[in-house]
Order: sequence, then C-alpha cells, then structure tokens
Amino acid sequence: MRLTFLGTGTSFGVPQVGCNCAVCRSPDPRDKRTRVGAVVESSGGTRLLLDTPPELRVQLIANSIDRVDAVLFTHDHADHTHGLDDIRAISARRDGPLPMYGSAETMRSLQEKFRYVFDESMRPMPGTLKPEGQTYIVVPGTPLTIGDAIVQPFAVPHGRFSVTAYRIGALGYVTDAKTVPPEAVDLLRGVRVLVLNALFRTAHPTHLSIPEAIAVAREIGAERTYLTHLTHDNFHADLEAELPTGISPAFDGLTVRVE
Repeated sequence: MRLTFLGTGTSFGVPQVGCNCAVCRSPDPRDKRTRVGAVVESSGGTRLLLDTPPELRVQLIANSIDRVDAVLFTHDHADHTHGLDDIRAISARRDGPLPMYGSAETMRSLQEKFRYVFDESMRPMPGTLKPEGQTYIVVPGTPLTIGDAIVQPFAVPHGRFSVTAYRIGALGYVTDAKTVPPEAVDLLRGVRVLVLNALFRTAHPTHLSIPEAIAVAREIGAERTYLTHLTHDNFHADLEAELPTGISPAFDGLTVRVE
C-alpha cells in the first residue's frame, strides 16, 4: 500500500494570505502547505482519495494522479471539500459516477452544496461535462470493501462536529480530531503507519495540539506516525528535529509505503 500526502496545511494553508512571518516566507518547499488531502493506493491498485481540498486540481497534477476509484470524506468543512468540482476530470473518464463515501451528515451537506454533482436530473449541455458522484453512506464501526481495499470507518470528535476517520489495512488516517476516544485507539492498535492532525503547541478547542498528538501516537504505538494539518507556527525542519523518534511532520507530496 502507498500513501501520498496531497496537502498537509491547516484551513488557512501555508503561506497564509497577508502573512509575512518567517515560515510563510520560507524557501523550504516543505513549508509550503496546501489544504489537507491524501491518496491511498492498495497493493491491488485501488486508489482512494481522502477528501477534496480546494487545491485538488493542483495537488493531483503535482503528484501525477489522473485516476481514483472512490472518494472518502472525513467531514464537510470547506478546507476538506471545496475542491469537489475538480473531480470532473476524473469522473469524465469513467463509465459512471465516481463513488463517494462519508457519514450521512457529511453526504447530505455535500448534496445540498454541490447538488449538480449528485443530481442525475441535472444534465450538462451537449458538448460540456460536469463532475458526477454517487453517494454511499458509511456507518462508524461497519467495515466496507472498495476494490481490494478493506476500509474501517470510525468517528472522532471535532469540537461540536463529528469527523469520520479511517483505518485502511495497516494505515490509520485521523484528521481534524480534538481527541481520539478509547474505542478509536483500540481500533487503531496494530497499524504500522498513523496519520494524525496536529495544530498548535497549545490546546485548541477543535484540534489535537502537537503535544496531544504525540501522546495519542505513543498510546497507539504505530511504527511511524505523520503529523498533518500543520500551521505556519513551525518550520518543517525544526519540528522534525524536535519530534520523538518515529513521529515526523508530513509535507505536501510525501509518499509513504505501508507494508
């Protein structure tokens, strides 16, 4: 299995608009962070897109990805969904709509915001194309099979919202969590690669802080943990040097093999 980080930045992205801090001006390409998204490719070639961030087109081109078999949504916030229109280039190459998975709340919200993507009665004019998606509801705790990939969805709290996290084989993918409840920790035990969001060094009402993410990583005990959803508070190189062994900051374009 292979995991590609399309984007690893917070909802503002890095650099932030109007910011002139040292990180936002950094020449290190690892300090340039688009909004959070990823692609997982199974050993059998099934490609799963996790979220559709606003820079999706640019991210897919940068990583030479021209096909995915399904989309897994974590939640409906703009920084995770507002690149949905960019799947047009992918769905246009298929025989039917692109399967899209998420919680009932998430998919209901996306159907309202992006009705034209899901409503089969809204047909494009002759000679034009529109993105086409087919809704599938995931239930936390109920595994599903997509191609040759077995996906286990589970819920984690994100302030007043609930986010769907995923275990795909030996990979655990958790973003925008404020905490990782004991039942989620139990489900993630045994993963070899873990992805966790980590915002500031101090506590935040809706996200894990960097110290909290480190504590969760140690509790789960994955061989490798990668931090994502990072802000402009840290240079990549400085954070990498500071983190404990086995925990690293992810960066846009990073590809990780999951044995």
